[in-house]
Amino acid sequence: MNFDTKLLHAGFNPKEHNMSINVPIYPTTAFDFGDVQRGADLFDLKTAGDIYTRLSNPTNNILENRISELEGGLGALSFSSGQAATTAAILNITSSGDEIVAASTLYGGTCNLFSTTFKKLGINVKFAKGDDVKDFEKEITSKTRCIFMELLSNPALNIIDIEALASLAHKYSIPLIVDNTIPTPYLCRPFEWGADIIVHSTTKYLSGHGNAMGGVIVDSGNFDWEEAGKFSELTTPDESYHGIIYTKEFKKCAYIVKARAQILRDMGSCPSPFNSYLTISGLETLSLRMQRHSDSALKVARWLQDNENIAWVNYPKLEDNKYFELSKKYCPLGASSIIGFGIKGGAKAGVKFIESLKIPIFTTNIGDTRSIITYPYITTHRQLNEEQMKACGISDDFMRLSVGLEDVDDLINDLDCAIKASVK
Repeated sequence: MNFDTKLLHAGFNPKEHNMSINVPIYPTTAFDFGDVQRGADLFDLKTAGDIYTRLSNPTNNILENRISELEGGLGALSFSSGQAATTAAILNITSSGDEIVAASTLYGGTCNLFSTTFKKLGINVKFAKGDDVKDFEKEITSKTRCIFMELLSNPALNIIDIEALASLAHKYSIPLIVDNTIPTPYLCRPFEWGADIIVHSTTKYLSGHGNAMGGVIVDSGNFDWEEAGKFSELTTPDESYHGIIYTKEFKKCAYIVKARAQILRDMGSCPSPFNSYLTISGLETLSLRMQRHSDSALKVARWLQDNENIAWVNYPKLEDNKYFELSKKYCPLGASSIIGFGIKGGAKAGVKFIESLKIPIFTTNIGDTRSIITYPYITTHRQLNEEQMKACGISDDFMRLSVGLEDVDDLINDLDCAIKASVK
């Protein structure tokens, strides 16, 4: 199936669900094992099936299968939030004393997770000083277990060369993990460029309507965990399953099976089947929404660029943008909905601007059908110190606009009125 057909049909067979055309919601905590032997086999991972919704649920399974197919992966695992998915993706292959190398231009919540919470667990995160491959290589040591990056980072919108970074990771026998939340698989499929693991906050564009929290990990199945020789979590016996060795028992599926059987089991950050249902419904219009988001955002970015009261504009599809050529390579159909720009007059003008808007909602989400304005300096990145904010590209005049599906001319008119009010 091609992409748009997968959005509607992948991972779901009505014959397996009482001929229901829509994906059913399974609001149950547990499942009948049928007989004693099957129950024992389920708990020994000898047979597939649902045990308890903390581990799996038919509605969640359909969402996982659909997203996996959209990304071209081997398998996927859903979570209660994107942050939970990111946490699990790292914990699945690290333990105390290990290190990871990450891009410095990450979402503020991810920066805080990496720099503070993981440190308490004994996992050291080293941030690359720039977005060139050489900046990442400088931070790699014998303790490094993965490289983590965002494609179209939130909110700096920098684009790191996935293909080159994947080659670097594989040179050191470690996987590349890519947060693909902002492009979605409609605009970019990182596995095609060498990435090994993908994470999403499905709360954003995949769901698309601002009504369902969620996250997902997608496994390419391409990384050879045994040959790397660094991942004892996957290649040595797991005592909690009578000494099972994931790479021996599940081959290419070792990473994603362990993430479910151990990390999700123990952390319990499973999604609600109802939220998975809402996300599946949102996925059906993903290609239509992402193209509209991208086309409208480009029009707004060009308008902002010509506005005398705007100090600067950052959008990868602007021809003079630093990442324009990489955007053509990795996101040929568009660069999603986020625009970064600065209001002349700094913080004082910025507050007036936000309070004068009528259409965009002042909040912290992105990827909604509605336009959203965010002031990262006082919201999403507030926990970071000045040095960390600078590394993430955050200044006191920085405005992040997530362009929604409204009439783009109405949005531009509203922005125009608010900008004029902010400079009075």
